[in-house]
Amino acid sequence: MRFDTKIAVLLRDDLEPWQRLNVTSFLVSGLGSAVPEVIGAPYEDADGTPYLPMFRQPVLVFEATKELLRSAHGRALSCALPRAVFTSDLFSTGNDRDNRAAVRAVRAGELDLVGLAAYGPRNGVDKVVKGARMHP
Repeated sequence: MRFDTKIAVLLRDDLEPWQRLNVTSFLVSGLGSAVPEVIGAPYEDADGTPYLPMFRQPVLVFEATKELLRSAHGRALSCALPRAVFTSDLFSTGNDRDNRAAVRAVRAGELDLVGLAAYGPRNGVDKVVKGARMHP
């Protein structure tokens, strides 16, 4: 099935494996909470055990250099796509309040981004991740 929209996560290529997983999890939670149409219906197994709903479409994960990630962030802003960011400062905070304060303390163009998630029309998201490569 081909979707008219795309969910993409862009990770900085120098992250440790645990950081990649952590950043991806945080970023997609932002999209799922702010853009309800990305969430499908709840699941249920043959025994009738209910499970939480998940994204209704695949999440594509890319990696990029620090510079390309900064450019992608600028493109996401100019396209006005729903987006989530994760900065290097968030690895040293331990709660949501401190996370928000760490992002708020830095101007958009100066954020030390390690991850970015974006959702929107395929062509818009493709512009954001242009030059990035699929995560291995």
